[in-house]
Amino acid sequence: MKIAILSRNSRLYSTRRLVEAAKVQGHQVQVLDPLRCYMNITSDKPSIHYKGCELTGFDAVIPRIGASITFYGTAVLRQFEMMGVFPVNESVAISRARDKLRCLQLLSREGIGLPVTGFAHSPDDIDDLLREVEGAPLVIKLLEGTQGVGVVLAETRKAAESVIQAFMGLRQNILVQEFIKEAGGTDLRCLVVGGKVVASMMRRAKEGEFRSNLHRGGTPEPVKLTPQERATAVRAAKIVGLNVCGVDILRSDRGPVVIEINASPGLEGIETASGVDVAGRIIQFIEQNGKPHRTRTRGKG
Repeated sequence: MKIAILSRNSRLYSTRRLVEAAKVQGHQVQVLDPLRCYMNITSDKPSIHYKGCELTGFDAVIPRIGASITFYGTAVLRQFEMMGVFPVNESVAISRARDKLRCLQLLSREGIGLPVTGFAHSPDDIDDLLREVEGAPLVIKLLEGTQGVGVVLAETRKAAESVIQAFMGLRQNILVQEFIKEAGGTDLRCLVVGGKVVASMMRRAKEGEFRSNLHRGGTPEPVKLTPQERATAVRAAKIVGLNVCGVDILRSDRGPVVIEINASPGLEGIETASGVDVAGRIIQFIEQNGKPHRTRTRGKG
């Protein structure tokens, strides 16, 4: 097969591992910077060009699109879909996952366990919003934040009011969520590939920190998931429409609650902690499913 990987940096661990796994299975693979791809969308035959050459003959595309380039990256991926190339994750599913509010609304509608979450626009509604999420301590999140950036723990009501007012004053959209104290500064990353949890790890926050993201100094550890946690991760991925994703779960007193779905999960931490060849599993998924025009939307939605 001829596989394209949309990635801005071919030296990143995740990109390198996907290239290695593809080549081990005898596939031809090319890493493409999505920001250097340009598209002909005016003719009857959609096409993509890269550094002066037309891209043709690809069987599958693996999107490794960072949050900062979601709009352009998904446009490039959508063009591949319109050309009949099989996407590991479809553009519409990536867009759903990147919109944190939309993602939570979809999960909520299907009964997935979530932290109590509030969303408001007006500063006049802050008091009611805090009551809805049962008061402090609580977590305040920027909708556009990634890797733990823009996530604040407000330990008192006064602190919560100040942070919310500051974000609103900067015209930032925010979510307000209950703080799951019993999680103890840990969360679970479940790596879903093709409707199965193929690897998992526990991320533990560093001393004095509540965010367990590895980019914030968290450490990965092996973990054994419960059947309920596995089922929650698989259902969440299916609801959003992602074939490959990281589902982040907190262990609460009422069971597993999903805090985020990552459409482009890093592989280094989870491969190290679990010992699983996740990149190889992704290539196997492509081999089993990578047929022309085999998408739900074919780039139309």
